[in-house]
Amino acid sequence: MSNQDKIRELKKELNFLYKIAKSVHSLEIQELLSEIVKIASVVTNADSCLIYVLDSKKQELVLRASKNPHQNLLQKVTMRMGEGITGWVAKEKKAVVIEISAYKDPRFKFFSNLPEDKYEAFLSVPIVNKHGTVGVINIQHRKKHKHSEMEINLLTAIGKLVGGALENALLVEETLALKEALEMRKLIEKAKGIMMKRRSIDEDEAYKLIQKESMDSRKTLKEIAEAIILAEKLKLGD
Repeated sequence: MSNQDKIRELKKELNFLYKIAKSVHSLEIQELLSEIVKIASVVTNADSCLIYVLDSKKQELVLRASKNPHQNLLQKVTMRMGEGITGWVAKEKKAVVIEISAYKDPRFKFFSNLPEDKYEAFLSVPIVNKHGTVGVINIQHRKKHKHSEMEINLLTAIGKLVGGALENALLVEETLALKEALEMRKLIEKAKGIMMKRRSIDEDEAYKLIQKESMDSRKTLKEIAEAIILAEKLKLGD
């Protein structure tokens, strides 16, 4: 490779790293993951890119983003730390580079509902921060593919660069989920109080009635609770 080619490759690497550096400021996890998928796919000219994120409580890797839609599989495909190539990469914090017949690797775990599992070449790198692994980026090619040093180094750099940002995004997501759960609990408690007073029943009976209405109407507990509270406000308004 001539010096001119090396400079061109270096500029290309820096450009991709700059794009990643800009995207890590997003604390919306799906937006961040989608950007990683997009850039990682372009860097490696991949046919498929999957990102698994570690659920630290369950110690499971969960499929959260992919180049191909797979909307019905997101957050449903999981594997334990150490399970499959992805789990091995997460546990060992080391990249795996396979040029051909990735499915023959003894660490490989087959998912019949993931068409990418029929692909030949496989490049997997951990997403890490100072505390450890927070996810894994998987790149796949339909045909034999020799991953260049630039591809491996750049994808490894991306894994290290976004580790902290991904952890922050997960914390924000968890905080929002806790806040939403608390708000729903408050609504249900208020709705139970209204039902108890209205029907002269105890707390357990009131909750069962709300649950039954939720199942019968195919609406969430939150929606039923909000309807009960609204009806009470309208009644008091009369």
